[in-house]
Amino acid sequence: MIRAMRTAATGMLTQQLNVDAIANNIANVNTTGFKKDRMNIRALFYSTLREPGSPTAGSQMLPTGLQVGSGSEVSSSVKLFQQGDLEPTGAPLDVAISGEGFFKISMGTGEFRYTRDGSFRQDGNGDIVTVDGYRLEPAVNIPPDATEVIVGQDGKVLVTKPGNATPQQIGQIRISRFANSSGLKAQGDNLFSPTASSGAPTDLTPTQAGAGLLKQKFRERSNVLVVDELIELIQAQRNYEVNSRTIKVADEMLQQISNLIR
Repeated sequence: MIRAMRTAATGMLTQQLNVDAIANNIANVNTTGFKKDRMNIRALFYSTLREPGSPTAGSQMLPTGLQVGSGSEVSSSVKLFQQGDLEPTGAPLDVAISGEGFFKISMGTGEFRYTRDGSFRQDGNGDIVTVDGYRLEPAVNIPPDATEVIVGQDGKVLVTKPGNATPQQIGQIRISRFANSSGLKAQGDNLFSPTASSGAPTDLTPTQAGAGLLKQKFRERSNVLVVDELIELIQAQRNYEVNSRTIKVADEMLQQISNLIR
């Protein structure tokens, strides 16, 4: 009975972590460029009480053995980087990636982070920055007399100036790709950092070598579908309740055994 209670407890903990991930997904349904998480669940070790092929009392061979599992655990969480819907905003510095890749962001300390959130702004120096003030890399500086900013699908940034209707290129937005995007480490603020699992970034021109293209005046919505998350939440809740019920049943059985001993 103690084994059953411990096994069910691991199931409850597993579902609690699953609910935590689902809650975070729902909380970020309106976060620009957010990518939902999913928990990978695996079985814990088995206790072997009888090996397959063991001899019986009649010198026969057992076709199957006897193993008892000890529950489950969350082995890992994974970011699902499927494309979110692109939403028009009309803001000239809102840029969405249609396809694979990330914007490269300078943290100002020599380190770089990566994001799908292209809600950019212009700081006091004219540099294109994130909403938190971190500079886009490579840097793009908008002249103070620019009357219009144009971002092409290939990442070229052009401006027009008074008295000159011909756009002039002032910079190039590049896209970074990773061999294993799911290996990136989430740092908060819509930023990711590379790890040994993700591999080193490859900086590319948009549309080059599988990199996505850019869409100006659009933003990428999160890829969270609330209906799917609510279904997952109900399933996790039911699984949690069933494991809780298992503990209660095991406790009642222990109580019955205790009453027999008295």
